[in-house]
Amino acid sequence: MALQSHSFSNEHFKQDGGVLVVSLLILLVMTFIGVTGMQVTSLEEKMAGNMRDRNLAFQAAESALRTGESALSQATLPTFNCSNGLYRANNIDCDDSTSETASVWDAVNWSSSQVVTLNNLTLADIAADPAYIIEELLAVPETGVSLEAGVPSEANYYRVTARGVGGTENAIVMVQSTYKR
Repeated sequence: MALQSHSFSNEHFKQDGGVLVVSLLILLVMTFIGVTGMQVTSLEEKMAGNMRDRNLAFQAAESALRTGESALSQATLPTFNCSNGLYRANNIDCDDSTSETASVWDAVNWSSSQVVTLNNLTLADIAADPAYIIEELLAVPETGVSLEAGVPSEANYYRVTARGVGGTENAIVMVQSTYKR
């Protein structure tokens, strides 16, 4: 048997770097896909954290709202004298000589003693205790509810406003309800 020798010349295997360029392009595209995936994941994680904060704030505000509504279900109500979270409609300082345009719930200092703060809640991870105020709204005459014909009766309405804070001070939820008594 005779051994055959083959000689290879550069003419048959010419290298011009095309494979290197293609592999670098593929690497670049995969890098962009990876970076974009990390950014999307980071954004989704922030959104989930913000939603958790908002949900904590909402649960805190709801618990304060229910506490305020239960305070209105007592047999007798205390005097609405602009203290202990009890206000008259659009009258934050109980000065009847001046007419105020701002709503009490918008003008009150929620981190002061002007509101009722719930300290004994079992909500965990909230940045501040929830609070509520109750406004006594103007009495509304109602017809058709009296046993005497033509004699209107008055219905008393109250607005309960509650404020809850979530896991951070930036997550704030306010809820309101109108209570007829």
